[in-house]
Amino acid sequence: MQAIGMIETRGLVAALDALDTMCKAAAVKMVDMKRVGSGLVTVIIEGDVAAVSSAIEAGKTSPERTGGQLISANVIPRPHPELAKIL
Repeated sequence: MQAIGMIETRGLVAALDALDTMCKAAAVKMVDMKRVGSGLVTVIIEGDVAAVSSAIEAGKTSPERTGGQLISANVIPRPHPELAKIL
């Protein structure tokens, strides 16, 4: 795992649209999708650092198109191996 990226949205449709946009924008793959509660959904992707950064930037614009709300977005380059236990 070279980098992981996360986008959290309010609404499942917004999260799915963000995931679709990210996967079309760069060579990344989904690692996990977590439903946090209260309508919050987090999508986690992985790939090389440049691809994940590009995908997250593209995915940040999509929740507004579907009526959802972007809560947070982050890229972690070269994550520590202990982080893999959580995912």
